[in-house]
Amino acid sequence: MAVAIEHLTTEMPNNKTIDIDEKSPIEIIKLMNEEDKKVALAVEKESHNIALAVAKIIEAFKIGGRLIYIGAGTSGRLGILDAAECPPTFGTSKEQVIGIIAGGDKALIDAIEGAEDNFDEGEKDLKAINISNKDVVVGIAASGRTPYVLGALEYAKKIGAITVSLCCNHNGKINDLADISITPVVGPEILTGSTRLKAGTAQKMVLNMLSTASMIGIGKVYKNLMIDVQPTNQKLIERTKRIIMMATGVTYEEAEKKLIKAQYNPKAAVVMIKAGCSYQEALVRIDNANGFVNKALEK
Repeated sequence: MAVAIEHLTTEMPNNKTIDIDEKSPIEIIKLMNEEDKKVALAVEKESHNIALAVAKIIEAFKIGGRLIYIGAGTSGRLGILDAAECPPTFGTSKEQVIGIIAGGDKALIDAIEGAEDNFDEGEKDLKAINISNKDVVVGIAASGRTPYVLGALEYAKKIGAITVSLCCNHNGKINDLADISITPVVGPEILTGSTRLKAGTAQKMVLNMLSTASMIGIGKVYKNLMIDVQPTNQKLIERTKRIIMMATGVTYEEAEKKLIKAQYNPKAAVVMIKAGCSYQEALVRIDNANGFVNKALEK
């Protein structure tokens, strides 16, 4: 059965790139750069809705809920990428932010584009992770009409989870199932219908905002420092020492000593230094402050 997509902005031809196949490499790059400049402006127009979603995500985290991204193709991969970065960056569990893609893990590498057409699989994949009304489900689809994402959002809404849509077309069908709609309309792609380009960039920017602002909202950042970063390799161990130095003004040697005493917990090390307390007291202070370093340092 034919599906009408010609009315979608993301499927329309871009008149500015109609002869891109005749351009030199530098001309192509300049054209792409000019089009990409439009992405940040489109995202900016959605600031209010993004902030509304962040507030709901923070509320969900505080009651033990999760942030769940679900999408197909490029959209699904972007959700999984953002989810995968949260544990090392913010010290979250792998269950707190989850990414799901139509077609499963194999779809991360191999394009299984037909998987996006299965409405029932969206619901099935959410059931597999036992979503509840404590969770926030973000359905990601550049077109706004992907059946897999529609199925997921319909089920999420039915069980009482907060639903958020992220698409790049006005009047996207997924918006009808969302409590909060985020719609950065970036215009036609430089390659007609190739939503891995401007639409994908817009989605990545929004996902960065959703996860980062939400993590700041639950105490995962001190000043502008990744205070809960997990020092799981040599580079991250060195970064952690620098974070302690920047947060407290101590020397490299002192930061290293305190990090070891804090059992490689940078947040605890900072509180130990700034409050002049033991590791155990630092942990108590942090717990009483719900993870916020500023509050943990209050007398």
